[in-house]
Amino acid sequence: MNAVKSSIIACFLLGGIQVLQGQDTAGVGAITGTVTGQDSAPAAGVRVCVMTTTRCVVTNERGAFRLTEIRVGDYQVEIAAPQLPPFSSAPVSVRAGLEAQIEIALPALDAVQQSVTVSDSVFVAPEEVKTSSFLVERQEIFKSAGAQMDVSRYVQSLPGVGVGSSSMRNDLIVRGGSPLENLFVVDNIEIPNINTFANLASAGGLTSILDADLIRDVNFMSGGYPAPFINRTSSVLQIASREGSRDAFSARLSMSLLTGGVILEGPLGRSKKGSWVTSIKRSFFEAIPGAFENSPPVIYTFNTKATYDFSPRDRIWAVNFSGIDSIHIAPKLKATDDDPQSIDLNYSGKRFATGLNWQHLFGDRGVGLFGISHSEARVNQTAKDVQRYGLPVADTPAFYREANHEGETTLKYDLTTEVPVFGKLQAGGSFKAFRIRYDAAAPLGVDNPFSEVRDVNPFNLRKNFLAYQSGAYIQSTRNLTSRLNLTWGGRFDNYQILSQNRFSPRIGLSYKLSNKLSVRSSYGHYYQQPLFLVIESFSQNRALTPIKATHMVAGLTYILSPTVRMTVEAYQKDYKDYPVSVQFPSFSMASAGDTFDVTEILMPYTSAGRGRARGMEFFIEKKFRGRWFAQGNLSISNTRFSGLDGVRRPGAYDYPVVVNAVVGYKLTKKWDVSSSFRAMSGRPYTPFNEALSTAQNRGIYDLHRVSGLRSPAYFRPDIRFDRTFTVRNKPLLFWVGIQNVLNRRNVTGVRWNQNTNRSEPYRQEGLFPLIGIDWKF
Repeated sequence: MNAVKSSIIACFLLGGIQVLQGQDTAGVGAITGTVTGQDSAPAAGVRVCVMTTTRCVVTNERGAFRLTEIRVGDYQVEIAAPQLPPFSSAPVSVRAGLEAQIEIALPALDAVQQSVTVSDSVFVAPEEVKTSSFLVERQEIFKSAGAQMDVSRYVQSLPGVGVGSSSMRNDLIVRGGSPLENLFVVDNIEIPNINTFANLASAGGLTSILDADLIRDVNFMSGGYPAPFINRTSSVLQIASREGSRDAFSARLSMSLLTGGVILEGPLGRSKKGSWVTSIKRSFFEAIPGAFENSPPVIYTFNTKATYDFSPRDRIWAVNFSGIDSIHIAPKLKATDDDPQSIDLNYSGKRFATGLNWQHLFGDRGVGLFGISHSEARVNQTAKDVQRYGLPVADTPAFYREANHEGETTLKYDLTTEVPVFGKLQAGGSFKAFRIRYDAAAPLGVDNPFSEVRDVNPFNLRKNFLAYQSGAYIQSTRNLTSRLNLTWGGRFDNYQILSQNRFSPRIGLSYKLSNKLSVRSSYGHYYQQPLFLVIESFSQNRALTPIKATHMVAGLTYILSPTVRMTVEAYQKDYKDYPVSVQFPSFSMASAGDTFDVTEILMPYTSAGRGRARGMEFFIEKKFRGRWFAQGNLSISNTRFSGLDGVRRPGAYDYPVVVNAVVGYKLTKKWDVSSSFRAMSGRPYTPFNEALSTAQNRGIYDLHRVSGLRSPAYFRPDIRFDRTFTVRNKPLLFWVGIQNVLNRRNVTGVRWNQNTNRSEPYRQEGLFPLIGIDWKF
């Protein structure tokens, strides 16, 4: 063994490298791996320590070690083997909710070097995450074609995720579920909606309020997720933002065709025990000539994070994510209008989430994380149907108005520790207080497309109230054998406004067939409270119960190379107690959530809906190491929901076949290119009753053919080019992209044209160019 080969080498561990998943409930990560001797045999009794901490372990008979509850940061690892002097590695990065895996090869005694190098660590799932989970890195969001530097739009390209009714929105349709079924967690803060132009009855919007430049890791779990997460019935999108620089102050300018802003960051105090980072951005839609006839959308976003280490065991961080938006949409009533509509809409919204977290390390005993957070969402809008009354806008009565406010304050605590017999034990609880102020009215009723008569369900909601929700969980993860790992636990939740309690059991198993192949499975119950606005809009909705979904997932993971993995999973979600309309027996709220129009779902409900989503997903990915990254997936699924009539029909988000692909390639040191495409089966839709619709000049569904037709197949390719320049010795990134390169205006259903008094295809946006710069100075 020569001097180079005799060095301590940390390299990618093939045996689990690409299960790129995570679960962050304590703001810590782990370093795991194996130590081998010169003969490549496992080295037992080797002491491995994380320098500058008290974390040390001794390798077992298989040479394996596991250092857990390590605070986020970069650390050197010190290795002390019998008959060898201690030596240290180059820095290993630790990231929240992930495990960095390395391999260490011990050299001969005369070849030991005082300084060693470590190749990039591979981040893998903690043991408790068994299925349906994906790690997305910042570069994939920031540089992928079609993502628009929006985390939700990138997640739309992952297995089992579809798009909603409009490509202008970033809704997440996960395994046939409604966009309302997704949980967003950012730096241990649960945020009801992370998007701009979001109403109180949706979970998507126009674009994210989160700056992609401040994102470090994204963990997306599309099913079978463990007990620590408060209940949602489809998915968890968990985001960790990065810290600011602890070395020196810096600034970064970013400008694009649609937005512009600045990022400022630097150390806290002379001791540099902490850091801060702030992002401020504003939209510039008004710069697009002729795109908006009246006022264009205006968006402001603010992201801030401050971190400080009070001691080697105590760290706090505070964050704030805010968005302010407004728009005026004027009627288009001319026969020559390409996109005619009769509604005059004035909208303004504000939302923010602020949180403070205190992390305490209990030495070798574990880690605790206390969090307090508060979020607010305010929506003000007035909608008028100008064509119906034939009056000037100022004189037209509003068919819907709202000045609504929802506030949520959360106290939570999570503990992670090691306990004999139970292995890794996680326990915690949360208490939520909601302060709701509703002032909303549809005094004239609503022209619901399910109704043959106009002006149904008038209401006037003026109510201020407090509501509460509490929950607790416990979960154990341990090795039953050297190959078989078990996670089991559950959570209990109380829904005060519904006077309901629910217990949700969870269990997961993983078995290593070989170092490259593993089989995984999970099972669990998940509950979700219906929206407050739905509960309070009609008195009988107070009798609704939590929606239930049962997840069953099983699959295989195969490692092709240190940076490439393949997975195949089969899943089934069974729904129960979904809110369904008591007036329109075929309508289920499972078909709602991907629209800016809240009036269509405000009606009396009962918890009698059922549903099932099942399918298979094939996934392959190549992480960015070297010159390129890529991922592709194929999803085959079937989604059926029933209303009060009990008839199982295709769900509104039933896409039998979905194909996604994303690839990025570094052509040279200065040039990068990325491309993406999505192809999907046509979306189900309900055709109009032409006779009734023509008589009233509005769309009225043919209730004998609910979800009876499908739109044409969906296809959209995107491309982007990046060029890096050097300006004043600082890198300047210039990029240009084209969304929907083929200018294909995909059809996702039908709509009623009140100018021509007939139905027409509902077409998505065509080709759209994007351009921007990013300069760190």
